[in-house]
Amino acid sequence: MLPFEFELIRSDRRTLSASVRDGKVIVRAPLKLPERKIASFLQKHVDWILRTLEKAKEKSEKFNALTDDDILTLKVKAKAYLTQRTEEYAEIMGLKYSRITITSAKTRFGSCSSKGNISYSYRLMLYPPEAIEYVVVHELAHLIEMNHSKRFYGIIEKVLPDYKERMRLLK
Repeated sequence: MLPFEFELIRSDRRTLSASVRDGKVIVRAPLKLPERKIASFLQKHVDWILRTLEKAKEKSEKFNALTDDDILTLKVKAKAYLTQRTEEYAEIMGLKYSRITITSAKTRFGSCSSKGNISYSYRLMLYPPEAIEYVVVHELAHLIEMNHSKRFYGIIEKVLPDYKERMRLLK
């Protein structure tokens, strides 16, 4: 018996995976994989799943504690701070972007459209400056490379040699 519930999604796939989304465990499995193999897989990864569920719960409590006034304040701060940081790093990288918008996105910190529009979640303001700078450089790098290839991360590394440590701050 597992100490958590999970949603099982079977599909035409070859691999078995588990993830935690919005505090729920999602298991993806091949159509004909026996349930005992799924149970064995989950038992093998139970410690990781429980740790990840706990982190998700802490994160959810942190964000759910925000009042409407807190959110409004964070959005105003985000617009000013992220615009400034984006301008600074765009100059360093020799890039031009179109515009910046602040969103309430829960699952991504930022995005960059092919038209050069950059969006950031106000939630990013709850993280340390080093993490925020990583997201800014990440989104600007998409103006050069619209993927997550080796070349893309090479662009980031030129600007932030310690980008991997900064990335970890977001987890």
